Amino acid sequence: MTEAADDARVTGLRRHPVRTAVAALLLVLVLVAGLHAEQYTGAPEVGQECAAKEQLAPAPEQREPRVSEAYPRWLTQVRGTVNDASCLGATPVYGVARPQDLDDVRRALAFARRHDLVVVASGTRHAMGGQNVAPGALVLDMRGLTAVAVDAGRRTATVGAGALWRDVLEGAHAERLAVSAMPSIDSLSVGGTLSVNAHGADFRAGSLASSVRSLTVVTADGEVHRVSRTEEPDLFRAAIGGYGLVGVIVEAELDLVPNRMYDLRQTTVATADLADHLREQVFTDPTARLTYAHLSTSPGSLLEEAVVYTHREVAGYPVSDIPALRAEQDSRWGRLVLNLARHGGVAQRAKWALQRDLLPRVRQCHESRNEALRAGEACLVSRTQAMYNDLGLLRNNMTSYTDVLQEYFLEPDQLAPFLAAARTSLERHDAELLNASVRVVHDSDVVLDYARGDRLSVVLYLSQDVSAAGNADMESLCRELVAASLERGGTFYLPYQQHYTRAQVAQAYPMLDRFFALKRRYDPEGRFRNSFYDRFA
Repeated sequence: MTEAADDARVTGLRRHPVRTAVAALLLVLVLVAGLHAEQYTGAPEVGQECAAKEQLAPAPEQREPRVSEAYPRWLTQVRGTVNDASCLGATPVYGVARPQDLDDVRRALAFARRHDLVVVASGTRHAMGGQNVAPGALVLDMRGLTAVAVDAGRRTATVGAGALWRDVLEGAHAERLAVSAMPSIDSLSVGGTLSVNAHGADFRAGSLASSVRSLTVVTADGEVHRVSRTEEPDLFRAAIGGYGLVGVIVEAELDLVPNRMYDLRQTTVATADLADHLREQVFTDPTARLTYAHLSTSPGSLLEEAVVYTHREVAGYPVSDIPALRAEQDSRWGRLVLNLARHGGVAQRAKWALQRDLLPRVRQCHESRNEALRAGEACLVSRTQAMYNDLGLLRNNMTSYTDVLQEYFLEPDQLAPFLAAARTSLERHDAELLNASVRVVHDSDVVLDYARGDRLSVVLYLSQDVSAAGNADMESLCRELVAASLERGGTFYLPYQQHYTRAQVAQAYPMLDRFFALKRRYDPEGRFRNSFYDRFA
């Protein structure tokens, strides 16, 4: 595909961008005038995200404690429930501990062995497939282990499992370095994302596994293991993407790369041409460093248009001139547009028009470089600034709705057929697609590898009703999309809701039984459990 062909296609897709964007903006303002603004623009207090939504979901059954002695003083929560980011997975637990160091982790595991308790390790709890909890479990909230130590000479960061990626970015940026790979949201924990082998925008790096030099893992017997690709490689490859089932990750040594200035460019293409565009216009460009695509959520072009964002390295920019990191700007307007889109129809059309047509025009490149650096998605940003995004617009006060994720991995030539099938499925379900993106992943040297080659990942961010009907609709939709992916030789991501069968998991992950055998080798008593293991082992 040539540059001229790209330009012609973009022109055909966007005949009147200014008119469309202005009309969309006016529509949003009209809608705002008739709504309770705080509900659509506000965000809950940290730690209270699920408080109101849990009142609408079925209450879980409480269980009596399994130990006869008093609860230890070091628990931060006694009994009660633990939920995940979907607010649909409230599960009664024995209690929650928040270890502050490795010795605290070993003490908690010793207590669990003594009283025959199941143990689950958790971070920010964004996995939605039961990996964070098990009924009656002792939950280790790892967010107390937050140390970040950067070795500029070796270009590494030694990071506690509970540290957020934002912490790592800030530590690296201070040394004129950046992370090699990380998820798209910087408010997730390092240990949690390693446990699901997350991936992000660096299409050359792929998943997090590629950037990990070594791990410190504590197994169920309390033994401390320093593991890598050469030291206890089986445990290393089972711990990354192992959903906490072989041991507790307490620390990771990560590769860092030089921080550089990037120029952000945006192109609109038809999704039928997206794989070719990436292969011919992005992958072959030696200056391209980060790339991802957002797909249309508008009813008229659902999954048929894509906006491709590519960060290209700016040659010759002095490293000493790279500015300090700037926090995300106010998310209220973005949150408003996203929450209006939950109602579908014209609100979805407005959101896509604003994203496709207006944002490029308010991000003009003729600004001075210092001015251009004020926003994380400006024309000119550092690598760390491009990754410095907590996506605060996703936090909301919409009590009757919740958000869930699904993700599918396809060979490039199967992307368009899968998206056509997904469009058909989405159009006949009630769940509203708020965002869809495409990223690039590669096979990983881990046991539960979701890619098994060069793949394009389709990430679907969906809004559903907090109700039995909403759950049933999402289950049906997920089963259709899992089947559509498998029929095209694809796979699906396991950290999300378990609306798939054991046979489908085995088809997507033929190494599943090998993984469970390794789990039993390192945890013969079955101390580490979660609902994923209980259902699929």
